[in-house]
Amino acid sequence: MIKYVEQTNRKLTMFFDNIKFNDFTSSFVSNNQGESFYQLNQSFNQVIEQFNKTRAEKENHHHQLQTIVEHISIGIVTYRKDGIIDIYNNAFKQIFKINHLKHINGLANADSILPGIFLELQQDDNRLIKIQMEDELLQLSIMATEYKKNGEEYLLVSVKNIHSELERKEMDSWQKLIRVLTHEIMNSITPISSLASTVNDMLQHEDLKQLNADDKEDMLQALSTISRRSKGLLNFVEVYRDLTRIPKPQFSHVVVRELLYETKLMLLHKTDLENLQIEINTLPENVTITADPSLIEQVIINLLINAVQAFQQQKEPKIILSSRYNKNERVIIEIADNGSGIPTDLLDKIFMPFFTSKDSGSGVGLSLSRQIMHLHKGKIYVKSIPGKGSVFTLVF
Repeated sequence: MIKYVEQTNRKLTMFFDNIKFNDFTSSFVSNNQGESFYQLNQSFNQVIEQFNKTRAEKENHHHQLQTIVEHISIGIVTYRKDGIIDIYNNAFKQIFKINHLKHINGLANADSILPGIFLELQQDDNRLIKIQMEDELLQLSIMATEYKKNGEEYLLVSVKNIHSELERKEMDSWQKLIRVLTHEIMNSITPISSLASTVNDMLQHEDLKQLNADDKEDMLQALSTISRRSKGLLNFVEVYRDLTRIPKPQFSHVVVRELLYETKLMLLHKTDLENLQIEINTLPENVTITADPSLIEQVIINLLINAVQAFQQQKEPKIILSSRYNKNERVIIEIADNGSGIPTDLLDKIFMPFFTSKDSGSGVGLSLSRQIMHLHKGKIYVKSIPGKGSVFTLVF
C-alpha cells in the first residue's frame, strides 16, 4: 500500500529529473494501476513529447542560422568583452587568413593593431581601417553591436573588405572629374591657341606699319579674346583650388530656426523676385544642431540660389524651409521649391565638381555643399520631379 501511494511521488521525481538533465527519451506507462495513474502518465508523456518537439525546432532554427552565417560573404564574429570568441564564420577566416581562433588577441597574427581595435569597439561603432597583409592591401569596414547572452555582454562585429569597391568608385570619380576638367580646359585653350597662331602669322608676314585698319582691329580683337579666355581659365583654376581648401569646421550649437531665418533674409537681399514666398517650418521650434554656422549657411544659400534660378516662368515662386527629426532621431533640414525641377538623367551628376546645366556658373556649388556636409558627418540628398520642383535634404 505504501509503495502504491508513493508511486506518484516517484514518477514526479523521475519526471523532474528528466527535465533537469534534459533527458526526454523515457516514457511513462500505467500498468493498469487505475484511471488517475493513466491520466498522469499521459500528461507526463505529452509534456515530454512537447519538450522534444520544441528542442527539435530549436535545433533546426540554430542549424538554419549557422547555415546563413556561413553563407554570407561578410565576415562575422561574436565575442565577450574580455575577447573570448564565441562564433566566427568562414568569411571572417578568409579575410584574416586564419584557421582557428579562440581569442581576439589571435588577430595579431594578421596585424598587430587589430586586437586593440576590436577590444575597443562599442555599440554602433562604425570604423574604416587599412591594413597590409602579405602583398594585399585591405580596407576594412567594421561595424559593431552589443547584445547579452546568459547574462554576459557580447559584441557582434561584421567585417567587410571594401578595397575593390572603393577603388572602383574612386576610378569612376576621377574619370568623371577628368572629363569635366578636360572639357572646361579645352574650351579655353582651343580658342587661345588658334588666335595666338593667327596673330603670330600676321606678325610674321605683315609689316606692322602697313597694316590696314581692319587687320589692326582683327589683331586687337584676337589679343582681347586671348586675354579674356586666359582670365577665365585662371578663374577656373582658382575655383578648383578653393574647392579643395574648405576650412576646418568650427563647431557650435546652432538653433536651426534662427539659421533658416538668417539665410532667408540673405536670399531676399540677393534676389529681385518681388513675389517670392519663403516659408519656414521647424518642429520643434528650438531644435539645434552641432555645426559650423557659416559653412552651413553657405550650403543653404547655395541651395536657395539654385531654387531661385529654377523658377523661370513660375508665376507664384515659393520656397519652404523646414526642419524636423527623422525616425533615427537625426535632424533634417529640407529646402523645397516649386520650380522647374531637375531632369531625371542629370540627378546623378549634379553633385559632380564643375558639372552645370546652366549657361553661367562654375558648377561647384553642390559639390562644395556635399563636402561641407561630409565634414559635419552628415549627408545631402535630392528628390526632384521635372516641372513640379525639387527638395534638397540635409541630414545631421
